[in-house]
Amino acid sequence: MFTFDQYLGFLAFMTILTMGFWLMIFLMTFVIPYWVFGASMERFKEMQAERKAKKEASTTTLEDL
Repeated sequence: MFTFDQYLGFLAFMTILTMGFWLMIFLMTFVIPYWVFGASMERFKEMQAERKAKKEASTTTLEDL
């Protein structure tokens, strides 16, 4: 059925295919959601800081008058 060289090639192909499959599963279930959630939290903190700075700026100008 297979010669030894074909068998080694088939094993190499299946190994690479399997590693790629599990890498894709890992990326889709852990890395990408972690990245998106972290970026969203960072943006939320930036928006809060901007809002706080704007509020403080408007409060100080009213106190100066």
